[in-house]
Amino acid sequence: MSNIIRVVLADDHVFVRDGIKSLLENEANIEVVGEAIDGADALEVVAASQPDLLIVDIRMPNLTGIEVVEKLRSENSTVKIIMLSMHESEEYVLKSIKAGADGYLLKGSSKDEFLKALHTVSGGGKYFSGDISSILISQLTTGVSLEPKQNLGEEMMITKREKEILTLLLSGKGNKEIAEALEISKRTAEVHRFNLMKKLKVKNLMELSNKATEYSLL
Repeated sequence: MSNIIRVVLADDHVFVRDGIKSLLENEANIEVVGEAIDGADALEVVAASQPDLLIVDIRMPNLTGIEVVEKLRSENSTVKIIMLSMHESEEYVLKSIKAGADGYLLKGSSKDEFLKALHTVSGGGKYFSGDISSILISQLTTGVSLEPKQNLGEEMMITKREKEILTLLLSGKGNKEIAEALEISKRTAEVHRFNLMKKLKVKNLMELSNKATEYSLL
């Protein structure tokens, strides 16, 4: 089985696509298999090339990035999707997540962060760049959430702190980064992480991500 991550780039600005291609071209395990110039084109290119990952601009003609995600998810497409944007707007972030995007990456992100996001999402995780995690935490702590697809049993209900931990874990943060973000000790972060995964009956981050998606925990 090939370990190559097959990627489609969808952006109406050719210099953006060229910039991303240049960033990825020296990565041995990543191959750009298609490019799209607008939303409608993105759907056709994805259907034709069947990539592992779609990187799509949030603002494009002939279907926005969010509309592309909604269309793919309505067709039960399993392609992983990272939304690419210049905006840290709370509205854009939450609409992207509700549509079914697996990640939200700012166009000003560094090469290291870009590659981290790509590998995290292609591996089944979630990734939100910059201050996006704080936006998600804010939504969780103020009680705003998506309608759950299923109800968690009472024994699996998670606390506000565990929701914060979940958000940070799925955005690619490690125990040290979680501790710093929440101003707690690394040991406390580790305990919360252990308790969260035990409560949700998962063994790794991929299972955690799947459980969060299944029950709309974010």
